[in-house]
Amino acid sequence: MDCQQRCRHFSAASPTKSAKAKVPPGKAILAGGIAGGIEIMITFPTEYVKTQLQIDQKEGTRLYKGSIDCVRKTINEHGFRGLYRGLDILLYGSIPKSAVRFGAYETAKNLFFPGKERLNKMQSMTCGLTAGMLEAIFAVCPMETIKVRFIDDRRRKLPDKPRFKGFFHGVSLIVKEEGFRGVYKGLVPTMIKQGSNQAVRFVIYNGLMQWLQGADVDKTIGIFPTFICGGTAGACSVLFNTPVDVIKTRMQMNDTHRYRNWWHCATSIYQYEGLRAFYQGIGPRMARVVMDVGLVFVLYSRTIMALNYMFPSWK
Repeated sequence: MDCQQRCRHFSAASPTKSAKAKVPPGKAILAGGIAGGIEIMITFPTEYVKTQLQIDQKEGTRLYKGSIDCVRKTINEHGFRGLYRGLDILLYGSIPKSAVRFGAYETAKNLFFPGKERLNKMQSMTCGLTAGMLEAIFAVCPMETIKVRFIDDRRRKLPDKPRFKGFFHGVSLIVKEEGFRGVYKGLVPTMIKQGSNQAVRFVIYNGLMQWLQGADVDKTIGIFPTFICGGTAGACSVLFNTPVDVIKTRMQMNDTHRYRNWWHCATSIYQYEGLRAFYQGIGPRMARVVMDVGLVFVLYSRTIMALNYMFPSWK
C-alpha cells in the first residue's frame, strides 16, 4: 500500500458524525496527555523567557532589556540548556494539564449538551470555562508555582549553587517549609486565568473550525488550517488575560509573602510599576501560546483520529 493509499485509508477511518459529536472522556484524556507532552518539549524556551521578564521587576536593577537580551544572557551564563530550566516540571505538569483540559471539556460537553453535533458560542464558553477551572485546580496551579519558584531560584542564586537541586528536592523543600499550600500559591488568579483561557480558546477555535467546515460536519480540516485556528484562539486569549498571568506569576515567586492576596498584588504592581507592567512578557507569551495552542489542537485532533482508527469500538 503506497503513501497515497494509506492517506485515503486513514481518512476513510475518520470518525462518523455521531463519533465526532461525542468523544469518550477516557479517549480525550489519553489524546490530551499525548498532545500536551509533545507540545511543551517544543515551546518551553519561550515560556522560560516570558517568566523571566515577568519577574524582572522595576523595584531593583532590571536584569534584561527584553526577550532577545534574556535569551542571550541565559545562554552566556548557563548555556543553551539554561533555556530549559524547569522543563521537567512543566513536562510532569503538561501531560496531566492537557489530559484534564480535554477530558473535562468532553465530559462537560456530553453532560451539559448531550447529542449536540456543534456547540454554539455560549455552550463552547461554558464547556471551556469548566475545563479551564478544573485544570487550574488539578494540574496548572501546582505546576506553575513550582516552575516559577525554580526559575526564580536560578535567578537569585549562583548558577552552580541553586537552592533547589531537582524537581523532587525542590517540591519536598517547599512543602516542608510552607506546607501543601506552598505549591498552591496564586490559586484564584490561576483559576481566573485558565478558566478565561479555555473559554476564549474553545469559542474561537470551534467557531473557526465550524466556519471552515460549513454545512458538512463530517469534513476533516487539514493540519495547517487546524493550526491556524488554534493559534488564533491562543492569540486572542493572550490579549484578553495577560494581566491575570502577570499577577499569578508574581504571587508564585519565592518572596510571595510580600503580597497579602491577589488584589494586593495587582494594586501593588499598578502603584509601583504602572499599567504597562501588566503586559510584561506579552511578546514571548504570545509566541509560546500561539505555537502551544495551535500544536495542541492539531496533535489532539490527529490523536483522536488515530485512536478512532485503532480502537473503533471505544465509544
